[in-house]
Amino acid sequence: MAQINQIKKMGDLKSIMGMIPGMDKLTRNVEIDNNAFKKVEAIIQSMTPKERTNPDLLNMSRKQRIAKGCGRTLNDVNMFIKQFEQMRKMMHNMSKMPGFGAGAPPAGAGGMMKRRR
Repeated sequence: MAQINQIKKMGDLKSIMGMIPGMDKLTRNVEIDNNAFKKVEAIIQSMTPKERTNPDLLNMSRKQRIAKGCGRTLNDVNMFIKQFEQMRKMMHNMSKMPGFGAGAPPAGAGGMMKRRR
C-alpha cells in the first residue's frame, strides 16, 4: 500500500500518465477520475496478504468477502481483477520488447551510460 501512497503524492493521475513517454498523446482528451485510487485501495486492503501475493487464489467466496469488506460490488472487484490481469500481461509483453528489458539503460540516457561487462 505504500506504493499507492507514493503515487498519490506525485500528483493527479493525468499528470502522472503524462510522464510516461507516449501516454500524454493518449490521455490528452481523456478525463481521468482522481478518486480511482480510493476504490482500488479499498479493494486491495480488503484482501489478505496471501491474496495480494497470489491473486489466483481469488475464488467466488473470497471475492464476495472482499466486496463486502470494502463496500464495493462483486462486479467492481471482478473488474479490478480483470484490469490487474490485463496490466500484468501488458507489462510482461513490454518486458520482452527491446529497450524495455531489465538490462536496458534508462530512457533518455543516450550514450552516457554503458553496461558493465
